[in-house]
Amino acid sequence: MACDEQDREDLLGEARALVERIELQLPDGQPVFAGFRRDGGPSVYFGAAPVYQFNSELELRRAFVTDRLYKAEQGRLVQLTRERHATEVQLIRHELSSAETQVLLTELTARLQELAKTIADKQVVIIGQVPMDKDVLTRVANWLANQPLPPQIASSPMSS
Repeated sequence: MACDEQDREDLLGEARALVERIELQLPDGQPVFAGFRRDGGPSVYFGAAPVYQFNSELELRRAFVTDRLYKAEQGRLVQLTRERHATEVQLIRHELSSAETQVLLTELTARLQELAKTIADKQVVIIGQVPMDKDVLTRVANWLANQPLPPQIASSPMSS
């Protein structure tokens, strides 16, 4: 996941780990980027953030929300916050409580449901996709229709 602080401007060209990918524009002008790893694990980027990544079992494995990194560990979410010092950057670890996890999952669920509805209502504009000969939009729509909501938390941040 491109978790650096640069804008995610050219994911269509650069996100090669996502072998099928598409960039969309929502009716409000917001860009959305979605793609699938070789193992089928989907990722979705709502502008520069939030970003949600799932494994092939459709479990949440990583997220980037409001300048915070989240990763799955043994079915729980851990927040990693960058703390800058003069000579280094540290990642401060915080295991989310059940309430904090619920807030993140509620927001994620709302975003995915709204995206699914917008696609179903044919209110998105395709900016580009890779590869050109696949129906990536239908694949995204099918994923969203089958994505358990709220998602389960993966046991690891690595894709499976």
